[in-house]
Amino acid sequence: MQGNKYELRQKGVIVLNHKGIIFMKISIVAMVLSLAACSGTAEPEPPVSNDPPAPVHEEVTAPKNEQVPDTTRPQNESFDLMTGDGNQTHTVALHQGEGFSLYVFEKFDFDAAEGRLSLSNHPAYYVDIEPLPAQYDLKQLEAAGTKELERFGEVSDFSGELIEHPLGFAELYLQASSGEGISDYIVWRSDTGDAFLFRLHNPKGEEASDFASPVLVSLSTVQRES
Repeated sequence: MQGNKYELRQKGVIVLNHKGIIFMKISIVAMVLSLAACSGTAEPEPPVSNDPPAPVHEEVTAPKNEQVPDTTRPQNESFDLMTGDGNQTHTVALHQGEGFSLYVFEKFDFDAAEGRLSLSNHPAYYVDIEPLPAQYDLKQLEAAGTKELERFGEVSDFSGELIEHPLGFAELYLQASSGEGISDYIVWRSDTGDAFLFRLHNPKGEEASDFASPVLVSLSTVQRES
């Protein structure tokens, strides 16, 4: 054996004994485990996308108590009003009712839920606004209005007789007057063809003139909203 080992060394062949083979196997196993430890713990990185990020849509909810007018009418308009000091121009604000809108002068309050327009400091001066259905019965309304006004005094019918009146033409204009004041029952059509019923109460007093002119101009601006 000694001679064979020497001959192999002379020929360039390395001969390992049993201990050398075991050492080599241990070294190879250690190297493999080391490489696995370096490469196995690293997670693959996600691919880089060139696509733009998706837009974020934010929903905006209107406050529950806020009533937003469903209208394209200007929020403010100017109207000429005849007063004791002559003809004056007033800027008025748009108000939204139940299914309709109108312009309201200063010193007036509008209750949208009730459809009532009144003097701010004297609510006894008021007009109630009621939209009428498309197929209303004018004769029936006339009978109801006459009965309603009789308790305020003698009833007069001025239907179709309005001249230079803010409301222009009214299909029905009943009025009762007495020492306590004036009450009107009016069926009127807007420029868009929608009909409304106005119940107006103008008690006798110093505020009567301050109430009548502005309220009639406001009523002439009533318009149904979709």
